[in-house]
Amino acid sequence: MITIFKTDISEEQESRVRQFLELFKEILKIDFDFEDCDNILRIETKDNITLHVEIVLNSNGYFCKELL
Repeated sequence: MITIFKTDISEEQESRVRQFLELFKEILKIDFDFEDCDNILRIETKDNITLHVEIVLNSNGYFCKELL
């Protein structure tokens, strides 16, 4: 399953955010697209953990919302 999020994460913050996301064993792959105006975060997962990703990143001061 691939989920795409709109974020306010910058290239400078990427490594810190990856540390949060690597705690999720369900995540298979993490990609960022900083050239997109929405600073896209794309994750590939085994299960639907969209809400959990949003909660963790938002509670740590980042904007993160699934793009539908």
